[in-house]
Amino acid sequence: MDISIVIVNYNVKHFVEQCLHSVEKALKNVQAEVFVVDNNSVDGSAQLINEKFPDVTFIQNTENVGFSRANNQAIQQAKGKYVLLLNPDTVVEEDTFEKVLSFMEAHPEAGGLGVKMIDGKGVFLPESKRGLPTPWVAFYKMFGLSRLFPMSHKFGKYHLSYLDKNEVHEIDVLAGAFMLLRKSALDEVGLLDETFFMYGEDIDLSYRIQKGGYKNYYYPKTTIIHYKGESTKKGSLNYVKVFYNAMVIFARKHFSGRKASVFALLIHLAIYFRALLSATKRIMQKIYLPLADALLIFAGFWLITPFWEQFQFHQPDYYPPQFMQFVVPVYSMFFLFGILFSGGYKKPVSIYKVGRGILWGLISLLLAYSLVDEKFRFSRALILLGTAWSAIVLIAYRLLGHALKLSDFRIYSQRTRKIAIVGHSKEARRVQKILEETRIRSQMAGFIALDNSDKGQNYMGELSQLEEIIRINRIDEIVFCAENISSADIIKAMLDLSRLDIDYKIAPPESASIIGSNSIHTAGDLYVVNLNAISKSANKRKKRLLDLVTAFLILCLSPVLIWFITKKRNFIKNIFRVIIGKRSWIGYIPGVVAESKLPSIKDGILNPGDRFPGMQFDKEKSVQLNRLYAKDYNLLSDIELLLKAWKKMDR
Repeated sequence: MDISIVIVNYNVKHFVEQCLHSVEKALKNVQAEVFVVDNNSVDGSAQLINEKFPDVTFIQNTENVGFSRANNQAIQQAKGKYVLLLNPDTVVEEDTFEKVLSFMEAHPEAGGLGVKMIDGKGVFLPESKRGLPTPWVAFYKMFGLSRLFPMSHKFGKYHLSYLDKNEVHEIDVLAGAFMLLRKSALDEVGLLDETFFMYGEDIDLSYRIQKGGYKNYYYPKTTIIHYKGESTKKGSLNYVKVFYNAMVIFARKHFSGRKASVFALLIHLAIYFRALLSATKRIMQKIYLPLADALLIFAGFWLITPFWEQFQFHQPDYYPPQFMQFVVPVYSMFFLFGILFSGGYKKPVSIYKVGRGILWGLISLLLAYSLVDEKFRFSRALILLGTAWSAIVLIAYRLLGHALKLSDFRIYSQRTRKIAIVGHSKEARRVQKILEETRIRSQMAGFIALDNSDKGQNYMGELSQLEEIIRINRIDEIVFCAENISSADIIKAMLDLSRLDIDYKIAPPESASIIGSNSIHTAGDLYVVNLNAISKSANKRKKRLLDLVTAFLILCLSPVLIWFITKKRNFIKNIFRVIIGKRSWIGYIPGVVAESKLPSIKDGILNPGDRFPGMQFDKEKSVQLNRLYAKDYNLLSDIELLLKAWKKMDR
């Protein structure tokens, strides 16, 4: 057995599906076994893996045992000469395993190997190669010096940023996303330390491999995609605490005496420093825009007032100092609260909501103006002039920020994204249908052929012309059909076009999901036919509330309604079954729920088929109706069905 591949999964079924497809293709010429260890996922991962990947050795835990322990469960069963720890949010090239195994065979001193990684937009991930986080290296990283001086051999040691990312190098730390280990070395130095629940275990094992007399290598002759599941959480205080506490565990384990104490002190200083930065940043993100608005509004009144005094009264300083000191700040507050309650401070920026907020502020201000004492009424004209100034300036600087592509000034747009699909005709049209069913705001720009032998209707060109097609047609997003195009070609295209502002997604074969672009936790980076609308917490609450309200209403009306019902006893029983939560008024069409593969809900007394009285549905049609009910769940539809089929409540 050449290699044992271990993948730990936790609630990322669409990503692990894509990962396993890429692994299958890469094992064509390699003797291998694949383990998937599931840490008690609740997203249907187990069913997907059992159905689509029967050759995978599946280990299903009944609790989340952490990354280290889950990997160890599979390693203990592994029979391969090499063990690969692979993240589920990765895509490997077709020759990745052949290349890395060949390198390890040629370098018997190598105990571990990592590869070049890019994110979902084709950008190189610096964690592909890392140095040992000694106290000072960690200090430079935690306090930002490594980012300021990346090419410094002193400050850039954490990510070894001074080393050429396209050359093979000996490194200290392997990335846990792709960690190839020589099994004999692993037997000598031991498995992953289960003290590390998450983070730090890769550093610990890499260090122990080196202490065991082996070397770790960075090997960039093959590239993988890593969607970086943690990327969206790295600004949070919880991440800072968990990650840096893992560093403390590492220091106490491997550094002795004073060195470990210094490291622990630096770590704790970094936690407090990062916590202070995080809190300050969070506060500033909330107040800096209203503060800027307040200053601009005040500046407008400060500039306009002297001109108005001269124009209207031919007298400078006509208004008392209290006008600018107290009254104008009050005016500003009306506008700020108007924008706030209008939703003008939510992101992305909405020019309409900002304008509406200013209008609300003006109306409120004029109402208050009419109610206050005469001595506090200065000038309606100044209020109107100040309002005009506020509207123009506040909207103008938001537009400027958007034009400069500042993230906090990104303006909400309902512009439809132009999408092109790369693949053969049949698969490309299947993927197009998925896009249509996901109901994202998209415009199908056309298809891109892999070569000139497979061009059909709506094909804009070939893969070799991809950059030209993107520029001419102003494409926002490219979807690659993984069934037709190799992972290597997808990765090459992403690397070649990484300088362009474009998103990429990959559609695995025979899958209802389309995956990209940066993170497994970022909304919008996963397109999936949404069969889970009915299982969303808000919809569950609404459905239960409707059941209860309707049940009590029917119970009150039952002395009248019961005369129109055939099975009176069943009718009364059903009311109480709904009240105690045993049944729901509306559920799936029975008999085909397993085939529909839908989110679980309570059995219903009525079902979507009752919309069509007298019609007989075959199995396929029943499955389709159930899917539509789950995907397009709407409370009004339930009410409509109840009104239409209430006489069948005696089932």
